[in-house]
Amino acid sequence: MAVNLTAPEVLHPVKGVRLGAAEAAIKKPGRKDLVLIELARGTRVAGVFTRNAFCAAPVLLCRQALSSDVQIRALLINSGNANAATGAAGMEDGRSSMVAVALHLGLRPDQVLPFSTGVIGVRLPVNRMMDAVPAARASLREDGWLDAARAIMTTDTVPKGATRRLHTSQGEVTVTGIAKGVGMICPDMATLLAFIGTDARLSQKAAQAVLMQAVSRSFNCITVDGDTSTNDSCVLFATGQVGAEEVDEHHGDLAAIARAVTDVCRDLAQSIVRDGEGATKFMTIRVDEAATKPEGFAIAKRIANSPLVKTAFFASDPNLGRILAAIGNAGVANLDASKVSLWLGDVQVVENGGRAPSYTEDQGKAVMQDAEITMRITLGRGIESATVWTCDFSYDYVKINADYRS
Repeated sequence: MAVNLTAPEVLHPVKGVRLGAAEAAIKKPGRKDLVLIELARGTRVAGVFTRNAFCAAPVLLCRQALSSDVQIRALLINSGNANAATGAAGMEDGRSSMVAVALHLGLRPDQVLPFSTGVIGVRLPVNRMMDAVPAARASLREDGWLDAARAIMTTDTVPKGATRRLHTSQGEVTVTGIAKGVGMICPDMATLLAFIGTDARLSQKAAQAVLMQAVSRSFNCITVDGDTSTNDSCVLFATGQVGAEEVDEHHGDLAAIARAVTDVCRDLAQSIVRDGEGATKFMTIRVDEAATKPEGFAIAKRIANSPLVKTAFFASDPNLGRILAAIGNAGVANLDASKVSLWLGDVQVVENGGRAPSYTEDQGKAVMQDAEITMRITLGRGIESATVWTCDFSYDYVKINADYRS
């Protein structure tokens, strides 16, 4: 059960983007699992991908395409099969899927970006995917965002989407995004699949800069289980359908557009944590008074990735030792434990490195009964802050992952 998360009620269409979904029976029959996204001519596409050394074939193919000057016109996304750890055959399967889309849309194969998610180490059922491409093309429409969000799900329980509209000097701009991901989530640039579209006329350089900033403040601030996927991909496509002026890094509209993209990415990132496999608690971990942002982030991540902390939160057990051990084990040089303080919600648990005199276990348990919990740590070392969002570990996390391939 997702933590305070429901399917989005509205996802605004983005001018110059059409989406379609079809059933290819990639893992199981009876559900749509193939998504086609068509982009208007002139669209600028930016991407960030996993740093996992065992990255999947589609990640390699996307990197190749985006490193060239070719104009990207379509995306093909499948769920149920990651096309990872498939070697040369996986690369050929990925290229075959690009050819199939290109033939149906009148494009060159290198104008198509492939994305996959699902089981690792199994070859793509390319023939079934090719057979389903015409149906995906026939279903292309501007308001197809929610259907696409459903079709890219694997163990997700809720389709994930977010949208914003903003006024700029050149007219109203829309930013809409969808994502999938609930497990194998620990960011090393985006831990999931995410696709964000805008009709703003961003330059290529601005699009990449906006995406990098948004990812650093959203997807790279979440973790479910500490594992970085082989297929992590996050793409921003700017169709340029609004306005006549190119929005480059010096344009007055860029800051507002960047904020909207970041807001959409943050909503998507938090929805992934809320839908974390087996999650019952959504946790915000904030570290203040750090000497540098990276050290604050390291401590927040260490707490968020600790199985001992996560299981304690599932049980609503304010186990102080587990949290302090994670702080001390984060690898921060010369950390002075006597300056560390800790709050659960509004309750101070630790003061100057020891249990706060006013704190009682009943206070901690009361806070941890809530479905949404904020933990704040102060280090007494500086002025920098960092925030990470995570979830607890429940019995269902083990069950879901034990049965993942069945």
